[in-house]
Amino acid sequence: MYNQIFLTNILRRMDELGINKNELCRRSGISSAFMTYLTQDKANPSLKVMEKIARALKTPLPDLLELTSSEREAMAELIYDESQLRPLDDYVHISVTLNEFQAHQARLWDTANKKKLQANKKKIKK
Repeated sequence: MYNQIFLTNILRRMDELGINKNELCRRSGISSAFMTYLTQDKANPSLKVMEKIARALKTPLPDLLELTSSEREAMAELIYDESQLRPLDDYVHISVTLNEFQAHQARLWDTANKKKLQANKKKIKK
């Protein structure tokens, strides 16, 4: 799944920068054959390769691993109260850059909130 997220964000960023696959290969030092496999979802890039691509795209690696729009839609289903046509408890999904301590705390909050949302969804369906 992370390959699809990574690939989608690579393609989006390439479009934003106005570069093609060959230019990305040149900037990153990744072979065009591997890049072709990657774009066909036939390759499993290492962290080192992902870092090279992120640097070539002048983008922090975490930004290339953000959720795609389809995953955001799945999250919207989780937080959306169909019976009242509004978000549950006014939850939102955001993407931010944090230091390690802040990221750890955010993961704890995320886990707790997802459990709460799942419980709320079960109550609504009853």
